[in-house]
Amino acid sequence: MDFTPTEEQEAARELAARILGDLSTHERLTAAGGGTDAELWKALCAAGLPAAVEEIGLLGLVLLLEEQGRVTAQVPLAATAVYGILAVARHGTDEQRARLLPGLRDGTAVATGAFPATGAVTARGGRLTGTVTWVPWLRDATHVLVPDADRALWLVRAEDAGAEPVELTAPWSAGRLVLDGTPAERLGDAAGEGAYEDVLAAARTAFAGLQAGVCAGSLARAVAYTSVREQFGRPLATRQAVQLRAADAHMDTESIRVTAYEAAWRSDAGLDCAGAALTAAWWASEAGKRVVHSGQHLHGGMGADLDHPVHRHFLWGRQLDAYLGAGTELLAELGDLLAKGETA
Repeated sequence: MDFTPTEEQEAARELAARILGDLSTHERLTAAGGGTDAELWKALCAAGLPAAVEEIGLLGLVLLLEEQGRVTAQVPLAATAVYGILAVARHGTDEQRARLLPGLRDGTAVATGAFPATGAVTARGGRLTGTVTWVPWLRDATHVLVPDADRALWLVRAEDAGAEPVELTAPWSAGRLVLDGTPAERLGDAAGEGAYEDVLAAARTAFAGLQAGVCAGSLARAVAYTSVREQFGRPLATRQAVQLRAADAHMDTESIRVTAYEAAWRSDAGLDCAGAALTAAWWASEAGKRVVHSGQHLHGGMGADLDHPVHRHFLWGRQLDAYLGAGTELLAELGDLLAKGETA
């Protein structure tokens, strides 16, 4: 396995880092409140970054999402990429790709997904019925990718569905999806077996990459703070307890990153990646919450300030933990895969 980025992936990452660093500032995030930063999303799309995902693959997307996570930028990049661009490019019909991808590439269309499948949605005659408690970025979406009880994938136009605003721990413009005989189109053809599993693995990998960035940003803030904050005439960073706590957080962050890279690499290489994606999701869930708690604790009393930038990383880390699923559930699913011999 070689996780060294290609020239195209590295160029996309550097461009994303520059745009996100310039526009996703603490002041702008504060002004955005719980909504999406429309100007930032427009800038990312104008630079061609969502469209580039088709070329740079899932590993390239993970690199972009790391940069987003570092600054907790409030844009629907992960959702649009995995539930829209990659899902349609990999599993859509020729007609669907021609019709849907241009808008997803330039940002005039935004996709999200009601994942993972819970069996709450049923399909009959091309119409969906059911309710999904919350869907990330639903308030921004033009299209929603919905798995039914049989794990077939359906595309729903957001304007045809019911969407009720839901406030989450992190500002993800989420909503409650209500389907009541809502018209939908099947993604791909009826023979598209494995599409649900592929999209789910890609989503787990992408959001794990986002968590790696969130954790890296939290840890960077903690290191900067403890290096200048003095106690009894010495910087906090010189204290062994602080160093050990930061070292543990660094190792956890690297574990999230490398498992996300492996899952993405396997996916791009056309290899089985279900187990690797579950592993990445487990690290992102379990280790992710440890890191953002450490980041907040290492700020001492400042970490308790809800307006401090590090608190935003804490909120994102806990939201990603909830979205990816409880660690015990992920391990149980991974254990089932291993027992069936369905993962390497």
